[in-house]
Amino acid sequence: METYFGNSDQDNVSDDVALAIMRNTVTNMRRLLKNSEDIQARGNLMWDSAMAENGILKVGRVTDFQAHQIEHQLGAYTDCNHGQGLAVIHPAYYRHIVKDAPEKFGRLAKEVFGADTPEAGIDALAAFIRECGLPTKLTELKSKTEITPELLKEVADTCNVIPCNPRKLDRKEIYDILMECM
Repeated sequence: METYFGNSDQDNVSDDVALAIMRNTVTNMRRLLKNSEDIQARGNLMWDSAMAENGILKVGRVTDFQAHQIEHQLGAYTDCNHGQGLAVIHPAYYRHIVKDAPEKFGRLAKEVFGADTPEAGIDALAAFIRECGLPTKLTELKSKTEITPELLKEVADTCNVIPCNPRKLDRKEIYDILMECM
């Protein structure tokens, strides 16, 4: 998703490949949730992972890794699991930037989740995260460090803010996103 929401030229084939990989990931995760022994679904997810990380999806674009930056800084202040932190942060972050890239969010909504609107696609993503049994709130991260508004202010104030697409955030908005994750 972070690569897909980066800046690309119009009709970039990487967008089509990214959407196919996201759709396949959702399909195969749902298969695994029904049957954890489904070897074909496991193999498909391994292939999805390899495709997501081999660099093909990054060709012709500047990627949007602001959510990653927020979670890395949260991890610097807590002992939360990186992937679980991303699961919590992504829907809140996307709700903040959806109006800045409605066409891209609309494609993701329709092609990955079968949703009618960009906002419904974000809701479907959040529901999928819950369906997978992942945390949806910072309080569910099982950090030994208490996650408080004061700690989140420190995270926001020290987070690496990157000029990325759909738009650059400021520290106040990063704090707002983190607070929405409580």
